[in-house]
Amino acid sequence: MADAPLIPAPTRARRWIMGMRWHDLLFMHWPVPVSALRPLIPDALEIDTFGGEAWIGVVPFRMTGVRPRFVPALPRVSAFPELNVRTYVKAGGRAGVWFFSLDATSRFAVRAARRSYHLPYFDANISAQSIGDDIHYASTRTHRNAPSASLRMRYKPVGDPYHAKPGSLDDFLTNRLCLYAADSRGRVNRADIAHVPWPLQPAEAEIESIAMTEQIGVTLPATPPLLHFARFLDVVAAWPARV
Repeated sequence: MADAPLIPAPTRARRWIMGMRWHDLLFMHWPVPVSALRPLIPDALEIDTFGGEAWIGVVPFRMTGVRPRFVPALPRVSAFPELNVRTYVKAGGRAGVWFFSLDATSRFAVRAARRSYHLPYFDANISAQSIGDDIHYASTRTHRNAPSASLRMRYKPVGDPYHAKPGSLDDFLTNRLCLYAADSRGRVNRADIAHVPWPLQPAEAEIESIAMTEQIGVTLPATPPLLHFARFLDVVAAWPARV
């Protein structure tokens, strides 16, 4: 991935340390009570809500060009599918993402992200295949001594790209320019990220099986999820700093 034709110009002058491109991403979101998530989030973080409800997301996609700044992308290391489970939090007025888990097929990326960003990454077997407009996605966690998690589904975009209107639910769920994580001592760190506005599309999905939130003791609502698709997006990330 070249240095960011799709990254906002002011960001290119800052000290970002990681670059990547996300492909064929599906946001699946369900509203959940704040009380269901509060015990799972550090006290230093406020759970961010929309309409009085917290939201939990399950997000399958694949990545290419994952690399440190000034280092070229490497075959078999820089491209792999990923699946994350997330919610939304705030600290000091900065709205961001809290990850409950991130599953990936790259053992190197899993260990590097655990060490550098303190993120709960896990080894997994993941298949993400494009067949026509459909993305066929299957993931099974294989990480040693980790709680089980799996997903089997297909999804596709069904409308034209658009940018979320500021203040809308679409914007709340997707326009997150930092992530929060806690280190082994419980200290919360924030890492800023940058990208252009999401090119969102309406989507449809057929979920064959999903067992991604049992690992954290949360049951997904029986209602269908809110869906958004994005074909690709270039992203850069800064080094984490203490909150």
